Amino acid sequence: MIKIQYFMYFGRVADIKQPKRFSEKLQWYKLNYRDPLMTKCVDKVCVRDFVRERGLSDILTTEYAVYHSAEDIEFEALPEKFVAKYNNGAQRNLIVRSKKDIHKADLVNKLTSWMSAPLSKLGREWSYYDVVGKILVEEYLEPEEDGDLTDYKFFCFNGEPMFLYVLKDRFLNDGLKLGVYDTQFNKLDVYRAGIKKLHQGLAKPKDFERMLDVVRKLAVGFPHVRVDLYNIDGRIVFGELTFYDGSGYISYEPDEFDFKVGSMFKLP
Repeated sequence: MIKIQYFMYFGRVADIKQPKRFSEKLQWYKLNYRDPLMTKCVDKVCVRDFVRERGLSDILTTEYAVYHSAEDIEFEALPEKFVAKYNNGAQRNLIVRSKKDIHKADLVNKLTSWMSAPLSKLGREWSYYDVVGKILVEEYLEPEEDGDLTDYKFFCFNGEPMFLYVLKDRFLNDGLKLGVYDTQFNKLDVYRAGIKKLHQGLAKPKDFERMLDVVRKLAVGFPHVRVDLYNIDGRIVFGELTFYDGSGYISYEPDEFDFKVGSMFKLP
């Protein structure tokens, strides 16, 4: 299945026995590396304990409640703004900027549909298979001064951040844009296919060195992990941990970057 998917995305055959590209090594990682801690870390509820265990409780959002069923949500007790998210998988977040704009029934129906949907194993991302479904209700993060919420995604290998994505304009009219930066926050002439290019250079965020320290603490012990953070006017906030960026089906411009990142990834 992995080989079929890889060919469909890239039009080439994946070398999984002797992988050299990052996209190939991520397929090897999915198929061969089994650390039970990874299941804890992809669970949006349980990963909070992992962050605390690494001595970083100060970067966590405020947690309002955790529910095993959407029917149990105490809507009236929640603040005016909050985020409700299903703890397993991507893009299953409900951002509530005002309770006046949403009915509890709509909230419950959406969350229930996510929780009741069968878990897709198509991508063979095994670390998600045994996550027990829950709903996390947490703090709404206010946007930065420009109305945006910049996302910093650090790619780490054997505990060391090597480069990062910077995502901008997620909530603005012209849509999400992505830039690739080194760990000195120099913009690289590299682009990820499928997302608009972030052309402008950005100023290094406040306390960027502290962000790197946070990332190192969270990444230690994993051959590869992507650590996602926000930095809201100097406040560093944990996002999530991901082990299979784009399930390994990501193209770069230039294509050589796939090999370059692959050389950073030392398979165990």
